[in-house]
Amino acid sequence: MVTRRRLLGTAAAGAGLLACPAVLRAQAPRILRLSHQFPGGTLEQGDARDRICRRFGQEVEKRTGGSLSVQVYPGSSLMKTLAQFSALRKGALDMSLIPLSYAGGEVPEANLALMPALVTNYDQAAKWRTARVGEELAKTLSDKGVIIVTWVWQSGAVASRVHPILVPSDVKGVKIRGGGREMDLVFQASGGIVSTMPSSEMYIGMQTGALEAAVSASTSLISFRLDELTKNLTAGRGRSFWFILEPLMISKATFDALTPEQQKAVRDVGQELEAFSFAAAKADDEEITKIYAARGAKIHDLTAEHIEKWREAARPTAWKDFSGKSARTAELLKLAEEVA
Repeated sequence: MVTRRRLLGTAAAGAGLLACPAVLRAQAPRILRLSHQFPGGTLEQGDARDRICRRFGQEVEKRTGGSLSVQVYPGSSLMKTLAQFSALRKGALDMSLIPLSYAGGEVPEANLALMPALVTNYDQAAKWRTARVGEELAKTLSDKGVIIVTWVWQSGAVASRVHPILVPSDVKGVKIRGGGREMDLVFQASGGIVSTMPSSEMYIGMQTGALEAAVSASTSLISFRLDELTKNLTAGRGRSFWFILEPLMISKATFDALTPEQQKAVRDVGQELEAFSFAAAKADDEEITKIYAARGAKIHDLTAEHIEKWREAARPTAWKDFSGKSARTAELLKLAEEVA
C-alpha cells in the first residue's frame, strides 16, 4: 500500500535528483542558438567566421561537461541577417557573429566598428579589447543588452568590375558597396554611387550590374565567390582603409541566465579564440590574392600614401558625422584615435 508519507518521500527524492547538477547535465543541456550570415562549413574547412562559431561551441560544451551546447545556424538560416542584432538585444536569439556596423541604426556607437581609415592594421586592431576604447564600446553594448565574446577583426579588400579602387577619387561614378554608414559617407563625398546591402547579397549585385565594386572582408570576398566577377582586386594584406569588427556576441539576457561556471567557460573560450581569428583573417588576406589572380584579376596593394588619402577624406565626413551624434560617440572616437 502506498501511503501519503511514502509518496511524499518519493517526490522529495525526485526533487533531490533534479537539484543535482550531474543529473541536469545528463538530462537537459542548455542549447544556445548561434546565427550568422556566412556560408557553413566544418571545424577545419570553410569560412573562418563559421569555424570560429563551431570551435566555440565544441570547446564550451567540453568545458561545461555537456551542460551547455551550441547549435550553429549558418547562412542566415535561422533568421535574416539584419534582424540578428535586434534579436540579440531582446533575448530572442542567444548568440550571433555579425558585422557590428550593421547595428548602427539601433546603436549609433556601433558605427565605430567600421570607421574608414581609423584602424588600418591588425596590430592596431589587437589593442582595442584591452584599451579604453574597447572597454567603453563593450560597456555601451552591454548596456544595450549585448556582450562581446570574441573580438574578431578583418581587413577589407575591394573587388571591382571596373578600374582598381586605390584612393577616394577612384570611386567617382562607381556603383559601390561599402558595408556601413560611415564608409558610405566617404564614398558619397568622393562621388561614388552607394548601394547598401549585406555582404551575403554582393554576388547577385555584381552579377546584375547593381554593383560595380564592393568592399568587404577578404574572407567574405572569398566565401561569396566574387572572384568570378572581378577584374581588379585591391588587397587588404598588411594594411587597409577598411577594417571591420565582426564580434562573436551573446545576448545579455542569455548570459545572465547561465550558471557562473557556464559564464566563465563562455568568456574564457571566447577570449582564447581571438588568436585564431587574427591568424585566420591574415591567412585569408593572402589567400584571396591567389584565388582572384587565378581567375585573371589584377592584384593591387595599398601604400601608406593611399591610406593617408582615405584618412583625409574620412576626417571631414565620416569621423565628423560620428563624433557629432553625441558626447558618447565623440568620446569613443577620441579614445579610438589614441590607439596607434
